Amino acid sequence: MNRETVVAAALDLLDEVGLDAVSTRQLAKRLGVEQPSLYYHFRNKNELLSAMAEAAMAPHATAPLPQPADHWRDWLLENTRSFRRTLLMRRDGARLHAGSMPGGADLDRITRKMDFLLASGLPEREAQMAMLAAGRYTVGCVLEEQADADLGVGTEHPVVPTIDQESAFEAGLALILDGLAQHVEA
Repeated sequence: MNRETVVAAALDLLDEVGLDAVSTRQLAKRLGVEQPSLYYHFRNKNELLSAMAEAAMAPHATAPLPQPADHWRDWLLENTRSFRRTLLMRRDGARLHAGSMPGGADLDRITRKMDFLLASGLPEREAQMAMLAAGRYTVGCVLEEQADADLGVGTEHPVVPTIDQESAFEAGLALILDGLAQHVEA
């Protein structure tokens, strides 16, 4: 058993039972070990959750970085869509990610993305706020989408309209990008 095996098993457990039901006791049972042996790899549950969040974000972390010829709007749109798709890959993916802090290679990627936005003519403060707003907007949308799915909203309740989550996400994202475009044009 190594750290990667523990994280993979924890993510499988997350997909089966949801974030609230993930416990080190259940994880140890799944791995066929005693609970204290998990602490060899992770000092506490928060450290495990942090490693799970990082591993769950791997598909987005390997998405292509912007190229100089890319248009900032097209790149930011696709980057945000990639982030959303990645969060949706895991049950409670947005809850797992919320509050996690980037580190190491993630910080390097964020720096490259910011440098691209600045080179594209976005003022520094607006570029920072755009990245922050797009990220938080995406997490919020996915939180609501995953909560609705868990509750079965729109399935058996004729009073509650069914929401096309992807269309709603795209509409809000367009508003963010349109606002940012006004700063670039100014």
